Amino acid sequence: MPRVLTIEDDLVTAQEIATELNSRGFHVDLADDGNQGLALALEGGYDVITLDRMLPGMDGLSLMTALRRQGITTPVLMISALSDVDERVRGLRAGGNDYLTKPFSSDEMAARVEVLHRRHGRAGIVDNVLHGGDLELDLMARSARRAGLDIPLLPTEFKLLEFLMRNAGQVVTRSMLFQEVWGYHFDPGTNLIDVHIGRLRKRIEQPGRKQPIKTVRGTGYVLDALN
Repeated sequence: MPRVLTIEDDLVTAQEIATELNSRGFHVDLADDGNQGLALALEGGYDVITLDRMLPGMDGLSLMTALRRQGITTPVLMISALSDVDERVRGLRAGGNDYLTKPFSSDEMAARVEVLHRRHGRAGIVDNVLHGGDLELDLMARSARRAGLDIPLLPTEFKLLEFLMRNAGQVVTRSMLFQEVWGYHFDPGTNLIDVHIGRLRKRIEQPGRKQPIKTVRGTGYVLDALN
């Protein structure tokens, strides 16, 4: 049974994470402060760590840095209420492998943990580059490429493509996009998503290559990972 260490000081959030991951076949250990979390992580044996950004005792960034300096390569999903780009980049530069903002969907959290577990199991390490067919997204350099060619993206377009690539092959609903990319927890009843999807499609189009972003009528969109 794969093991997950969840370092989270909010009991409700910690139980939510543990319950969802347990239902998917993971064994979850909990730590409610940074010092305890660091001690458990250094003992090793974990397949994935979920790490809250703000913790008593030792904050998440300091803990993340300490782990990497000690040679711990366990993939880490950082979780935080701080959602701006600078914070995401700081988390990744400290050694995090993925970054999820609060409030979050339990399904998405579990999906990200499963992806980190699969990647780590295959390669032994997890980098900060997402791949989907001939698309490549570098989370630290904030750059995108398709078939080796650079794609200029605005910050919102980058976040939109990142979310689609993290869920490649799966349908993402409009409400999921509103929450993850724009921070809305409801559909504001605008064509905001349609406009940005249209712009993103134009940016990643290449002659002779298929359009990887498909519309699922009445539901949302899916990134075709086979393109």
